[in-house]
Amino acid sequence: MPNLQRTPLNPEGAPAPLGLYSQAMKVSSGSLLYVAGQVGIDADGNLAEPGDIRAQTRQTFKNIGDILAGAGAGFSNVVEFTTYLVGKENIEPYIAARTEIYPGLFPDADYPPNTLLVISGLVKEEFLLEIKCVAALP
Repeated sequence: MPNLQRTPLNPEGAPAPLGLYSQAMKVSSGSLLYVAGQVGIDADGNLAEPGDIRAQTRQTFKNIGDILAGAGAGFSNVVEFTTYLVGKENIEPYIAARTEIYPGLFPDADYPPNTLLVISGLVKEEFLLEIKCVAALP
């Protein structure tokens, strides 16, 4: 796969990120891949441990990885995440799970920008988070 020009930006004068993300991502690519919101269900439609935000987070990122791979891409191609999280009580456990997962997904620590929204619910009550992303393909 040709080299992708993907540069995380945390410019001086902008506030420091509050977590594992960059304030912006500069990209030179051939096309963009928009990945629909993914939830914590496996390929058979089974929910990863109902009520467990950590398990659902791991499954959600696995699903995203599988979709990226199907497009000939990987997490190094991701230029933006949008995360929908049900309830404020899930913020800390989600961040802890993401902190465990991210080093394996982004070994260079070039984290994409991420917008985190806390919402009252998703399409099914048992879903605790949904994550969508944009990936740049060379």
